[in-house]
Order: sequence, then C-alpha cells, then structure tokens
Amino acid sequence: MGQGALTGLRVVEMAGIGPGPFCAMMLADHGADVLRVERPGQSWPLPIGPRIDPLNRGRAVVTLDLRTDADRDALLRLIDRADALIEGFRPGVMEKLGFGPDALLARNPRLVYGRMTGWGQDGPLARTAGHDLNYAGLTGAIAAMGPADRPPPPPLNLVADFGGGAMMLAFGMLAALLEARTSGRGQVVDAAMVDGTSLLMTMFHGLRAVGGWSERRDDNLLDGGAPFYACYQTADGGHLSVCPLEPPFFAALLDRLGLADDPDFQAQYDRGTWPGMRGRLAAIFRSRTRDAWAEHFAGSDACVAPVLTMEEAPAHPQAHDRGGFVERGGILQPQAAPRLSRTPAAAGGSPAEIGRDEALAVWGA
Repeated sequence: MGQGALTGLRVVEMAGIGPGPFCAMMLADHGADVLRVERPGQSWPLPIGPRIDPLNRGRAVVTLDLRTDADRDALLRLIDRADALIEGFRPGVMEKLGFGPDALLARNPRLVYGRMTGWGQDGPLARTAGHDLNYAGLTGAIAAMGPADRPPPPPLNLVADFGGGAMMLAFGMLAALLEARTSGRGQVVDAAMVDGTSLLMTMFHGLRAVGGWSERRDDNLLDGGAPFYACYQTADGGHLSVCPLEPPFFAALLDRLGLADDPDFQAQYDRGTWPGMRGRLAAIFRSRTRDAWAEHFAGSDACVAPVLTMEEAPAHPQAHDRGGFVERGGILQPQAAPRLSRTPAAAGGSPAEIGRDEALAVWGA
C-alpha cells in the first residue's frame, strides 16, 4: 500500500490487458491497495510478461481458480472488503461467472463496480470483439488524423485504450466513490471507449458546428494543415514541433528566424499564404540539426521544441529535473501523475505474487 491520496482504498482488479490495468495502475500509484486477481494459466498476448509490465506495478497478485468453490468463496470474501472492483470482460462474462454487479452489490452495497469495454454494456456492437483503433475509428477521431494523401495512421493505442478508456474509468470510479461517502451506496461505472473517445472530441465538434473544422485531413488548424502547428524535418533527419498558434508567439518565431519583416509571414491566419509559408519554413528548418535548433530557440516563446525518441525523453532536462521517470524492476518508466502537493503519488514496484490465504489475511477477509 502506498501513502498517496487514495491510501486506505481497496480495489479488486480482475486481470486483463490495456486500459483496465492502466486504470488500476493510476489508482495504485496514488496509494490505493489494489489486488490483481489472475486465473490459472492465463495467457498474455503482449511480448512483455505480466510480472514486469509497468502497467501492473504497485500491487499484489493472487491467482484464483473460479471453477473451484474455495477460490470463488475467497474472491467473494475479498470483494466484501473492497471499495471498488475493476473488470474488462465482454458484457455478460462476469454475470455468467456469478460475479455480476447485481450479485456483488447485494453483498456489498457500497461497492463501486467499474466496467471497462470498447463498445459499452449495450448497443448492437456490445458483444463484438474489437481493439483501440476500431473504437476510436467509430468516433470520428481517427478520420481526423494524419496526412490527407494516406490512410489515417494508428495513433498508438493512446486515444481509446488509455485516454478514452482507462482515464475515463478512473475518473468515473473516483466520482462514484466520492458520492458513496454521502449516500452509502455503490453503483456501476460503465466506461466505454467509444464514449470516452467521443468526449475527447468535444472541442472539434464545436469547431465543426460553426464551420471552423473541415472533414478533410491535413486541412485544419490542429491537424497539420497550418504551417505553424506542424513538425518539420531538420538537417540530421530529426524533427521539431513548431506550434506558435497565438500571434505573439508567432512573432517570437519570426524574430528568432529573422523573418519579422518578411512579407510572406505577415498574415498568419490567411490560408492563402499557408502553402508558401510551409515551404519556406521547411527549407529553413532543414538547414540545421534538431539540437542546434533547440538551442537556438531556448528561452523563447516561439513554441518550438525537439521531437524526442522514447530513449531520449527521460534524459531531457525537463523530465530529469522533475524526476519524470523512475526505474522499477529493471525497467525505466514514467513516474506517477498528476502531482499532488501534500499526498504525492509514486510509481510502485513490480507486482508481487501472494497466495490466497495471505490475500484474505491481509484484507481481514
């Protein structure tokens, strides 16, 4: 157990991959006592094993065979002592196992029952298989990303799995846990990745409604269409992120590039000037290396920063000075976030296996 803001909170996590473990990791980082329940012989499709996967950090792991009465009873006793439960199975699976929300809330009325799915608990696709790219693709998010002359690229699995899924589940569970303090009653949190990803698109729906967003990719202010919100290649094959959206920041960019009086750059938001502006900037940024440009723009408000690799990112002074990465179990990984001043979170260690009897004893079950 940690010492963060959620110290004392007990969470049962039904083992899965992706967004469910990410949500559980966030809760554990902030001090929750998370017990991960795995089944015997559980397979893992990822090339990293569950005992070293950073998503599983900071919690104990118990293996329970829910085909046996003893282990079913043990899980029920643990849930009786829990504040919350996380599961990421297809709709109906937990009910078939006898651990659906109706059964568990009847035993533990204060339980917050977190459900993580791609499509949601109902609707025509609810029981259909899918992955992050499928869920995000249904929301309009994927169609809005990437170059106009190629298919949309997969944005890793950050959008639906972790942004629209795990973080929404964490928020929903904390909201329900806060409400339960007053009402004494738990509830079900239905966190669907299609819902969460759609919510992440709220600003863009607003822009589209007033004619401020085109359905064409690479044609808008924030999708690479604007020459002052884009990445540029440098002389060494590296890249810079260049995004001085506001006129004062754009002026700072022009000043550092010696273009303050250049007629090609006097109408920042005139779309007719964008192709020429982009060509000029591309040629300029190809004239020096990435790190030379980073040094050139150091201390300015031009909104220019190097595009780092995953290997480089932890060593950057901003990450290094803030302690943004830590080593756990031989793996360098991001530190817990966000940062709380009085009850700080911290990345836990590698998951630790415990036996059934030990798990029951620790939780007083």
